[in-house]
Amino acid sequence: MSPPRSDAPRIPVLLYHAVMDDPPDWIAEFTVAPREFEAHLDAIRASGRTPVAMSTLAAHFAGRAPLPPRPVALTFDDGFADLPGRTAEALAARGMPATAYLTTGAITPGRRSLLPPAPMMTLDQARLLEEYGMEVGGHTVSHPQLDTLGVRDLRRELAESKAELEDALGHRIDHLAYPHGYNSRAVRRAARAAGYETAVAVRHALSSERDEAYRIARLILRRTHTVADVEAWMRGEGARVAPYNDSPRTVGWRLYRRTRALVKGPVFAG
Repeated sequence: MSPPRSDAPRIPVLLYHAVMDDPPDWIAEFTVAPREFEAHLDAIRASGRTPVAMSTLAAHFAGRAPLPPRPVALTFDDGFADLPGRTAEALAARGMPATAYLTTGAITPGRRSLLPPAPMMTLDQARLLEEYGMEVGGHTVSHPQLDTLGVRDLRRELAESKAELEDALGHRIDHLAYPHGYNSRAVRRAARAAGYETAVAVRHALSSERDEAYRIARLILRRTHTVADVEAWMRGEGARVAPYNDSPRTVGWRLYRRTRALVKGPVFAG
């Protein structure tokens, strides 16, 4: 995979998790306080970027439609309790579309997932997200490291979560987020075969018009990131630009995790 041209438009795709003041310890590093989150949204609006949902990027990657000038995408993983409340309200108040990737096992009463305990939304609130103007995507059933699973378990994680969301919402679910961004060629092929039109990774990089539809790069928000970081990303600065090949370190880490999973079984992707 050749790197994008230096003049290729850079697309920030932001990855948020919880937006709350008092998160559980395990997700605190990836949590943004509500007041800080609203400052991020105001910085995005002031940048002149055009917020788009993942379906807009999908249409571009499929050659169906051009992107608007200077797009930005906001995404939210897992389905924390703040999402259908203050978080969705802040987005709607500014007219900003976004995409929420939901872990069905974590948001369905009586189901289990590998996610540690945390305040979560419920599956029946997915419709509320859409009423606020958010797009819903899949984030597996149990939040495993997908690139360590066998073929049968991989297919189940992708297909069952998709079907559960489609049953709840009454329409197709076309977009997927890999838990913690973990993926491989086999995982990407399985995502396509399951009927997803796009899949987002993490990579902590800017996306571009030449990025891969089944490995779209995202910038992960940590509690240490500031408004200045968001402003830099809106300028197309502060991170490398996808697409690019996996580093030897990434490949080695994947092999280690696969070996560990053979011994200990499925592991939480986090």
